[in-house]
Amino acid sequence: MPGRSASFILLHLQVLFHFLLIASHFVDSFLPKSYVARTSRSHTSSLNMGLLKVGVPQKWEDSKKNLRYIRQAGIRQFISTYNRVKDLKGDDLLWGDEIEYGIFVVDEETKKVRLALRAKEIMDELNRKEKLNTDLSEGCNWVPEYGAWMVEATPDRPYTGFATDLLRVERNMRLRRRRLLTVLGENEIAPTVSSFPMLGAMGEDGTVPPTSVGGPVTLSSYIGDSIINPHPRFGTLSANIRQRRGEKVNIRVPLFRDVKTPEYQDYPLPAGGVDGCCGSDSQQLWRYGKGDVSMEKHGKDKLVVGCSTSSKDEQFQDGSVGDAIVTLQKWLVDVQCEGCRGLFYRSAPNQIVPDADWPRNGDIVLGSEVPDEPGWIRLQNGYYLPIHSDDGKIAFLHKVSTRTKTSNSEMKRIGSNTPLFRAGSGMEQDISTLLEGGVAVMAPPVAPMSDTSLSTDETKSVGTTSTEDTNRENVRAAIHMDAMAFGMGCCCLQITFQAKDMDESRFIYDQLAVMAPIMMALTASTPILKGRIADTDARWGIISESVDDRTPAERGREDASAPYDELAGKGQRRIYKSRYDCISTYIYQGASLAEAEYGSGLANRVLNIYNDIPVPIDEKSYRQLRDAGIDPALAQHVAHLFIRDPLVIFNGAVEEVDDETQTEHWESIQSTNWQTVRWKPPPPRNSPNDPHIGWRTEFRSMEMQLTDFENAAF
Repeated sequence: MPGRSASFILLHLQVLFHFLLIASHFVDSFLPKSYVARTSRSHTSSLNMGLLKVGVPQKWEDSKKNLRYIRQAGIRQFISTYNRVKDLKGDDLLWGDEIEYGIFVVDEETKKVRLALRAKEIMDELNRKEKLNTDLSEGCNWVPEYGAWMVEATPDRPYTGFATDLLRVERNMRLRRRRLLTVLGENEIAPTVSSFPMLGAMGEDGTVPPTSVGGPVTLSSYIGDSIINPHPRFGTLSANIRQRRGEKVNIRVPLFRDVKTPEYQDYPLPAGGVDGCCGSDSQQLWRYGKGDVSMEKHGKDKLVVGCSTSSKDEQFQDGSVGDAIVTLQKWLVDVQCEGCRGLFYRSAPNQIVPDADWPRNGDIVLGSEVPDEPGWIRLQNGYYLPIHSDDGKIAFLHKVSTRTKTSNSEMKRIGSNTPLFRAGSGMEQDISTLLEGGVAVMAPPVAPMSDTSLSTDETKSVGTTSTEDTNRENVRAAIHMDAMAFGMGCCCLQITFQAKDMDESRFIYDQLAVMAPIMMALTASTPILKGRIADTDARWGIISESVDDRTPAERGREDASAPYDELAGKGQRRIYKSRYDCISTYIYQGASLAEAEYGSGLANRVLNIYNDIPVPIDEKSYRQLRDAGIDPALAQHVAHLFIRDPLVIFNGAVEEVDDETQTEHWESIQSTNWQTVRWKPPPPRNSPNDPHIGWRTEFRSMEMQLTDFENAAF
């Protein structure tokens, strides 16, 4: 087992885990108590998340002058790190879990439960005791979390690739719980729950000691600033998200509709029954992060929900006709000039790639237009193509229906919509066949784009949202929240894996990304918010809206204050989701595997064939990464992270940071892109005594369960 790769372990983990968890109750007593770790406790740092730095953070207005420098330095630091560790290979599989606990006070007389705002005191005492017991084979590590009532715990040494280490998981979780209970007060409890159900519903009576509602950090109408962890990073995050956004965060979750729910007494019974408005043929959708229009129309106590009658239904900005559909577009290559057979790829606009595998006339490519470079599209494989000639007289690419399929047999064999391989002569499809079945080719793209590229069926299925959103059945009562604490005050279960090398870490990233929504659904445990039953059961959308720092222009709304010269993209680049959301791209290259099977010529290719949504990127960063030799898939991933601004900047840690040896500016943006999966390069070793840490992948979507057995099983 220790020689197996992390990907092999992942494939067998679930079956082994459930068997061994049951077996552990019988085997536990037979394991030697002096079981010696094969891995040093110093590896604990490889399990920790985020970036906690001690210092004096700058206020938002003071930090804006440094935003551009930190974005640029972050790219330089990543390139330096990449070149230093890209060939690192042969690391063992190490992995660990993180559990977050909320600490509450139970008042037996009043029958109330309140937040206990002494997490720092408890954490310090726990870490003091851990230092006194370093001789034991199992230990814990305790770190701060966002809330002043929250602590995070990890095993003090990671698990390994040995099957016996699966037996350690529940045992260590039980150990963490026991040790936490030893330092709690007489009336304190620390259950593993995803959220405190009454947060924001009890006013000043919701904490021990009592705290006043509001404050300069959050300006909240429901909670006080004192419930935020006193570490300077957390309060600064809260304030800077609000100030960059230009207003308080706006969290609105659908309220569960029961026959006695007061807010629904004047509403007619929906056709789909009391539990939804969509009927039996579709699911109700909460478009978190896309509720600006319904907020303007209905206020903070209502929101508009949608129905999954179309695969694209959830892509609409609710009520916004102008924002249209968010999707990549298929393009027909048809260069109409004498002797022209197709187009050469470009590594960047106007930089031709000497690659014989260029798209010929009749090929279908999948790409999105580049906002910063009119007249160009970026393909899934990281290359660029011009839409028309420099003078605009000859159209090279034509929008076609998304239903159009290619007939390239080699391309179909690997499932790609981008022409990565060429069939032999005689296999190319005649352009006229692409127009059969009512599939229309657009007018030359030099003219304004329109929706004529869609077939009749597609137009019907997509339509507009105006009819749907004005339907009274789709207007639901909402649970309103207005501060970061409502999201980041949720607890979760996270897993980090160390892979054997960079390629495997990227492969694991893509595989876990597919599992993320499934595991979120299986572990969903957030049914109550602000004292009300929600019509959702997971925390993800709440956290997403709680840290949504996009300006109105970035959210697709009118913004009289734009542009903002200091912000990334001048604060007006269209960004389709919060910085806490699902992943946007797959990053595994896989070119070496394809090259072994299909031959040479694939060095710069990326088989990210499932990347089918537009990915806003910072074009300058992307080209800098490509010039540094980083492949298109990874360059696109990193450049996408850097459409965001750093949120916390510390005094004395801007130009003073060495870009060749440190990664602080890279981490300041990487660690505040909270996605379902996070890819983590090895951190720098600042001294010979620092532990060796390899390429890691973090799995972030799971919610908390009440028992250690359940958490260990997941």
